[in-house]
Order: sequence, then C-alpha cells, then structure tokens
Amino acid sequence: MPKKKAVGTEKKKTLALVSLGCAKNAVDLQNRVGALLKNEYILSRDPDRADTVLINTCAFIESARKEAEAEIVRAIQLKSKGNYNKIIVAGCYPQRYPAALARFPGVDEWLGVPKDWQKPSIPGLRFTGKAYAYLKIAEGCSHRCAYCAIPAIRGRFRSRPEADIIAEARALLKSGCRELNIVAQDPMLWRGENKRKLPDLLWKLDSLKGDFWIRVLYSYPNEITEEFVEWMNLARHAVKYIDVPLQHTVPEVLEKMNRARAIAASREAPFVLREVIPGVTLRTTIMVGFPGETEARFKWLLSDLRRMQFDRLGVFAYSPEEGTIGAQMRGRPSKAIALKREKAVARLASDIWEKKALRLVGSRFKALVIASGVARMESQAPEVDGVVYLDSDAVGEFVEVELVSVKGCDFDGRVVS
Repeated sequence: MPKKKAVGTEKKKTLALVSLGCAKNAVDLQNRVGALLKNEYILSRDPDRADTVLINTCAFIESARKEAEAEIVRAIQLKSKGNYNKIIVAGCYPQRYPAALARFPGVDEWLGVPKDWQKPSIPGLRFTGKAYAYLKIAEGCSHRCAYCAIPAIRGRFRSRPEADIIAEARALLKSGCRELNIVAQDPMLWRGENKRKLPDLLWKLDSLKGDFWIRVLYSYPNEITEEFVEWMNLARHAVKYIDVPLQHTVPEVLEKMNRARAIAASREAPFVLREVIPGVTLRTTIMVGFPGETEARFKWLLSDLRRMQFDRLGVFAYSPEEGTIGAQMRGRPSKAIALKREKAVARLASDIWEKKALRLVGSRFKALVIASGVARMESQAPEVDGVVYLDSDAVGEFVEVELVSVKGCDFDGRVVS
C-alpha cells in the first residue's frame, strides 16, 4: 500500500513577484501575497522561473501603463518557454482597463484593486525589509483634480478603522520595525469614530512603546492644521518631514487643475512651515505641461521654485489621462515642450540640492540603518530622497552619523556612536 503523506508536508508551489507603482500599491501586494504564502505558495528564488508569477501594476500615467504592459508581455514570453505555469495580473491596470485582458493571451487571472481592507500577515512578507514599513490608513480619493484618474481607479476616499491601524502598528514595532511611514492618497482627510482626525491618530501611534519614527507622507498644503503642526513639534516619534504635493504655483494653472482652493496655501506653504516647524525638511512634486501653462507662466513657476528652495524637488511632465477633465482641455503645450520644461525644473532641483547638501557635510544626525552599509536620516524619505552610505551592519538600529561627503543624491558618512 502507498504511504500516506503527513499533513502539511505537501510540496508548495513557487511564486514570483513583480511590484510596480507607489508604496500604497506595494502594501496591497504585500497583503495579497501574505495570504498566498500562508496557504499554497513559497517565494521562488528565481524571479524569472516559478509556478506562478504575480504582477502588481500601476496605471496612473502613460509611463506607468507602458511599464505594466511591458512586464505582462515579458511574463507571457517566459510562460511560452515553460518558465511560468500561471500569470496573475493585479492592481490598478486591470481595475482601470478590465477589458484589456483580451490583449494579453496567456494571462490566467486579471484582478483589480482590493475591494475591502486586507488584514496583513505579521510577521510576513515586507518588501521594505526589517527596518521600516508603510502603514496604509486610507484608500481612494474624493478630490477631483482635473489631471488625475485615481478616483476612477481607487474609488472615493474612505478611512481605515483606527483599531486596525493601531494593531498593525503595534505588530510592526514588535517585529523590529523602527519607522512607520503613514501613507494614503490624502492622509490629512483620515477620520475615525467621534470625528477623530489625523492628529488624534498620530498621538495614539506616538504613545506606543519603543524607539521609532513616525513619518507622514503627503500633506496637502491647504489641509495642514495647527493640531498637526503641534504634533510634529511635540511628539516623541514625529519626523519633521513634510511632502507637500504642490503640482504648480501659478494661480491660473492651479485653477485649471481644479486646485483653486489650494492657491494661497501653495504659494505660502514653504515659508509658513519653516517658520512654525523649526528644522523641517520640505519636499514637493511639480507637474509641467498642463493645459494653460504658457511660457510666461512656466517662467513664473521657476521663479517661485527658486524662492521657495524646497529641500527635495521632484518633477514630471503632464500625461493626459482618459476620462479626466484635463485630457479634454485646450492649450496644452506639446510633449516636446513639456519634456524640455521637465528638464529645466530638474536642473533647478539639482542646483538647489547641491548647495544644500554641501552645507550639511560635517554635520551629525540620527540615522536608521535600513540595510548593511545603508542608512537614512529623518530628512530622507524611503525610495525618493537618497541614503547615507556608512560602515554598519546594525540593520534596524539607530546610529549617529557624521556626513563626510556628497555622492550625487546620497551621502557618504561615518558612524560616530
């Protein structure tokens, strides 16, 4: 008689992952994969060879869609060679284009974004590693910016329950996490029971035990309140870092973007925030080439950015998105002009950064070691702001570093304690 297998000894299938898009999208994938790894799968050691590949996609702008399509085609080609048995495509691309599955014969499952809050597996898969994590507190967006397709993809804004957020934060800290990065399309709009607002949630997180940072990513300029500023100045774990997504500074362009309510705050934010939060690091992202951006208005934008002197400045050229108001507007600069303006802002950003970075050489800062030989300071948000290279293997620990030299967008440093 054949021997029976012991329960739990059945061989699990292998799973390869492709993660595209923003941190919020990555959180969705972590949660999805956490459930799969609990049950029938283990991660493949070779990302180009597995029983199943799961591609989590972005569809925010044209470049993101092209990247997603290229990864899907690549997976189909690998499947035809026997490298994969099954292809799952998930995330924003299938959500936005449900009928596009017909374009990709060979894809087995076509899944949109999660409809309900997913309870993460902790300890479980974390793309960020041990030292830090993204903590998602809301989903969707209720703004109606003329250029943005996110409300159509992700739905209206809805807050995640406070108890779930606190429970995940506590579990993350217990697992060795030392930086909680609060993410949502607009964290400032989070609401809990009894009309509790974001600062209330942040104070609750701040009361948790341990040595850790709390970083809030994305704060619309017209939504920053006195209560939020007070939390940032007084909380033990608050990181003095604000990412203010201005998109533009010229009133006429902001009006066309349907961001008229933010005009005054967009023009005043960097000066006011530096005054009320001493030592704050400010980041923003600018969109160039939107309808109504004339050459004169672009020069006005450049002049504003020179005055504002953001510590971190990102830029991208406008991509007209199907189903948005902006795609139907007249007066859009050509793609060539938009790309030229993108380069001009990038040059300005580089000039500002070089001067600011050189002034920091010789200074000492607290830093979190996120990988062997790599750390981040409070002024460096994950993935977008560079790192400090140093001689330390103390992953998940805070150290004091002295900045020795500038290395592009990064620093070389040495541990001093």
